[in-house]
Order: sequence, then structure tokens, then C-alpha cells
Amino acid sequence: MIGYLQGRLLEITPESALLDVRGVGYEVHIPLSTYTEIKRRSGESPVGLYIYTHLREGALELFGFYTAREKILFEKLIAVGGIGPKLARVILSGMAADDLLAALAAGDLVRLCTIPGVGKKSAERMVLELKDKLQELMVDLPERPAASPSDDLVLALVNLGYKAAEAERAVAKSREADPEAEFEELLRASLKVLSRA
Repeated sequence: MIGYLQGRLLEITPESALLDVRGVGYEVHIPLSTYTEIKRRSGESPVGLYIYTHLREGALELFGFYTAREKILFEKLIAVGGIGPKLARVILSGMAADDLLAALAAGDLVRLCTIPGVGKKSAERMVLELKDKLQELMVDLPERPAASPSDDLVLALVNLGYKAAEAERAVAKSREADPEAEFEELLRASLKVLSRA
């Protein structure tokens, strides 16, 4: 089982990275947080990722994370009934790890349901099955304000395939048109702005 890879970055998208490890190219599925961290440190080489190896129907898939903490959180998520590795990656892309931990600890279903692909039943299962198991990760949870609704909207749009810069402009335009709008209304308005672009 592969637990960690370090190598030269050949290609990267918000969903995957291609790492050259001594002449062998490993395609690794990554959450948006890992993509952002790698891009932020662009130019630094080599790139190291904590790896979760997933074997299904004869196919081997690698999921990579910039921090060990995110990998542990990913492993806890896939232990929840109905959540597979792909949805767990989307969940970690849809909300920063610390915000996700805080939402789970508080049982904040509304906030969890803002993550693309997570409905009320999935959110309830996550809270029920993970609330007590996350205590060791919560210990060093920093005291800081949660991400703004605008940040969550941009992440949601990026997960739907839009570029971050386009998403930021659409969210800003929608918020300007209706500063009091709720998350879902802003998301719909932002999607309309993007469809006209």
C-alpha cells in the first residue's frame, strides 16, 4: 500500500496531480485545498503528498493530501455509510478541514448541506458517525472565524467546474445585486451570471 509520495510535479488540475517519482508517473486525485496549497508553493520541488490507496473492481486509485490531518479526515469520511472516496474528496474540496470539523462538532446540518453532493441524510450520518471520532483532530482546531459565505460560494462554483477567478467575479456581482441574499439564492444568481458570460 502506498502511504506517501514525493516527486516532481508534472501536471496539476483542481482535481488531480501527476507526480514523477523516480521516472514513474503517479496520477493522484486531490481535494481543492491540496491543489491550492501546491499552487501557493509553486516552484518548490519536490512535492510530497500523503496518500490513501483505494482498490476497487481491479482498479487502483490514489488520493493525495498536503497534510496528514486531511488524510485522516478523509479516512474518517469514507468510513461513513454512503460516502465513498470520490464524495469524500468533494467534501474536503467544498469546505476547509477546520470548518468541516467545526460544523461536524456543532452538528451544523445547514452548513454541511452547502457542500455539493451532500444532502440532509448524508449530513446527518456524518454528524452521527463522526462527532465523537473527531475529538483527536479537534484538539488543535484553531480559534478563528469560519470561512465567509463568499468563500464557500466560490468553492462550490469551482467544484462545479468554473475557474476560481470567474467564480469570484460572479459571486461579487451577485452579492452586489442583493447583499442580504441567502447562500442558495446567491449560488443560483452566480450560476446565472456565469451562464451569461
